[in-house]
Amino acid sequence: MLISLLKKAKNLIAFHLKEDISYFRYSSMADYKQAQILGNLRKESQVWAQEEGIKYIANYLQGNIGSVKCGLCHGTRNGAEQAWFKKYLGMHVQVLGTEISPTAIKYPDTIEWDFHDVKPEWVGKFDFIYSNALDHSHNPELCLGNWVSCLNSNGVLVVEWSSSHVNVDGLDPFGASLAGIKHLVRKKHKIQKILKHKNKDRSVRYYIVISSNSKNTSLY
Repeated sequence: MLISLLKKAKNLIAFHLKEDISYFRYSSMADYKQAQILGNLRKESQVWAQEEGIKYIANYLQGNIGSVKCGLCHGTRNGAEQAWFKKYLGMHVQVLGTEISPTAIKYPDTIEWDFHDVKPEWVGKFDFIYSNALDHSHNPELCLGNWVSCLNSNGVLVVEWSSSHVNVDGLDPFGASLAGIKHLVRKKHKIQKILKHKNKDRSVRYYIVISSNSKNTSLY
């Protein structure tokens, strides 16, 4: 019992303080895409995000960026995140989701799209962008830069992170401790706030709120 508690405490300290970052390397982009599509098919009905977490973010957005008109969610699998944001921000808010798998066509407000890429009409458009799928990126720095480019002048990017995002494999090619992801973000971007939320199931999620202003003056 004591050994187990000490191990948990050690892992928790490392998660917050040690700047661990790791990557899984694919042999080709085709292998990456195939792995993500197959993973989507296996987990299509599963939702990593939690409704209470989306409600928490929606409340933050309403209280800190004012009127919200449009948002973008990356890696949304079955579209649950878009529906929850619309529920808590208002059904008048346009929320688009992306999913790399062809299954995207089955779900409302969802398009088949590789979230490393940017549509020209997205640049400077969105009040918020949300994703809990950065761990599925083969190039997280590219993702962060492209996602921030799609924010308007008052917009924010919200990246969800937890201790489950530390380890990597063929489906989740990017892993980092909380200290590690903060270090990665701060290379080029400004962290506006880090929100911590404990869900009813006692799981803890962190929401890294990144400003549309790329100059890093953050204390986080």
